Amino acid sequence: MRVSYERVGFWFESISEAEDGFRPRAGLGDDVDADVAIVGAGLTGLWTAYYLQEADPSLRIVLLEKEVAGFGASGRNGGWCSALFPWSASALRARYGLAAAVAQRRAMIDTVGEVGRVVSAEGIDCDYVRGGTVTFARSRVQLAAARAEYAEAKEFGVDTVSILGTDTVTDRFGARDAVAATFTPDCARIHPAKLVRGLARVVEARGATIAEQTEVLSWSDGVVTAVSGGLVRTVRAGTVVNATEGYGSQLPQVGRRILPLYSLMIATEPLPDEVWDSIGIQHGQTFADFRHLIIYGQRTADNRFAFGGRGARYHLGSTILPEYDRAPRVREHLTRALFDLFPDAAGARITHHWGGPLGVPRDWHASVGHDPDAREAWAGGYVGDGLSTTNLAGRTVADLLGGRRTALTALPWVGHRSPQWEPEPLRFAGANAGLVGTELADLEERVTGRPSIAARLMAPLTGH
Repeated sequence: MRVSYERVGFWFESISEAEDGFRPRAGLGDDVDADVAIVGAGLTGLWTAYYLQEADPSLRIVLLEKEVAGFGASGRNGGWCSALFPWSASALRARYGLAAAVAQRRAMIDTVGEVGRVVSAEGIDCDYVRGGTVTFARSRVQLAAARAEYAEAKEFGVDTVSILGTDTVTDRFGARDAVAATFTPDCARIHPAKLVRGLARVVEARGATIAEQTEVLSWSDGVVTAVSGGLVRTVRAGTVVNATEGYGSQLPQVGRRILPLYSLMIATEPLPDEVWDSIGIQHGQTFADFRHLIIYGQRTADNRFAFGGRGARYHLGSTILPEYDRAPRVREHLTRALFDLFPDAAGARITHHWGGPLGVPRDWHASVGHDPDAREAWAGGYVGDGLSTTNLAGRTVADLLGGRRTALTALPWVGHRSPQWEPEPLRFAGANAGLVGTELADLEERVTGRPSIAARLMAPLTGH
């Protein structure tokens, strides 16, 4: 039965391909040889292919995708092309030292501009506007968190982060209970499905093969075994790149090294300009607040709110199923959170609800790496900060496979190996206890007016 890919979520439904129904690319029709086989045609795999082609156009590159390019997190996310990295700069400094932490943060900031450069050069119309991120502080506790973020940025040489005081926030924005906010220009608003589908067309036009509806079963020593059209196919490659992110949990080569944690979203109907004038979020701006149970949003190019957050539970055995992409309880939570933050939007019709799994390593530490002996490279574990980090990963993997020693290959996330998650049912209990703990941390701060003890206890587990 054909999957209705346009029903994946708002982003897929709103692109031109949805008008006539998606037509998946051909699957792998025969056994093939390749210089590089990439498992997964999301942004990690596509950016890797793009920069490999930049370095050596003659490379034979095959991308193997179980569904269609961008089907996973790459086509479902919040559209933040940001300088966020799962580990804070302070945590990176504690592990690797000040110079390495600064280099990683600078590389992330540069990546926001690099994505903009490529989409402009390649003519990928993905609604890229670098409008920055405003993060609201809505209590004294959150104000302290805002000041700490500002101080950390200064400490690590980032002079673009600013604090907006109460008068400024009140004048500019319709977040009526906000007492302050931070602002950074280091984020662009993007339509993620337009980006990932456009990038797929670019790398395909340059000569890469994208085999869709081709399910990889396993790989070893450069040999990939896959199923396409009911037949087993083999790809013999110089290197296999694991670009599966949360979906890697379903493969024996990854398994407990990654945990698929769902993040869900809603979208409103388009809102009139006068409503946006009262809300104050400009085109290209993304927004959040300083709660512990993360929320994230943007103003889309067609004047909708696209708004998401955590709150969906982890499923036993790292199960990934289509029915987990939507949860009425989380939809209601997100709707309340959006209208509570921006009362002027209250009553807007919610037109879409969707989501999907993102990849969480045991130590919440994203990584890239290359093992020449195993003929394998990898990138992932972005914990929801992957829209831009995938680009940095693709450039880095391309340098590693090319044997080049560069500033990118010297970054601290290169070569990191996260420990495995615990076996079930400990994994189920721990992951969902963490979700409950995060919710309790927000409640604790609202009740006590003091920084949460629960949040402080959980912080070392999440790279903060």
